[in-house]
Amino acid sequence: MNKVNITIAKTPTAGNLLLSEPFMPDDHFKRAVVMLCEHQEEGSVGFIINKPLGLKLNEAIDDFPDFDAELYFGGPVQTDTLHYLHRLGDVIEGSVEIAEGLYWGGNFEIIKLLIEKGEVKPSDFRFFLGYSGWGAKQLLQELEDKSWFVAKSEAEDIWQQEPQDLWRQVLRNLGGEFFIMSNFPENPSLN
Repeated sequence: MNKVNITIAKTPTAGNLLLSEPFMPDDHFKRAVVMLCEHQEEGSVGFIINKPLGLKLNEAIDDFPDFDAELYFGGPVQTDTLHYLHRLGDVIEGSVEIAEGLYWGGNFEIIKLLIEKGEVKPSDFRFFLGYSGWGAKQLLQELEDKSWFVAKSEAEDIWQQEPQDLWRQVLRNLGGEFFIMSNFPENPSLN
């Protein structure tokens, strides 16, 4: 397991991680790690990066080139839409840099072309069905209620972790009370 460079953040910004509190009752966000892509007064958008669906991209999209990229559950909003994070930067026209070396979106036709030419690999991407969204001030209220913790990270490090271990590993790397939380059972009544 690689050590992730994580520190606690005081306020959310694009490129931060949101970690759900250990006993969040919402199944969508139970032990979720969300990569925050946008946080503005009007609302926030992000993708759950640690919930693979057990489905490959070309299994979900008709007439898509053979590409062994895992699909992830990005969140409960518009689950019939496809979104992606990548490391390719300006190679994909229209992408937005959300953290150093981490990009959101861009021209999907260019991605398909790069895949057909064999110029990219699955590890360059994270593909998501749906997204996580918050209305104006909703995320700030949830942070105040301690439903989420905000962490800064090196974007590259996050891609090196196994999804099922990411929530626990990020908390452990934060240390202190967060390390203790990382060991909480999912169901406290079973403790």
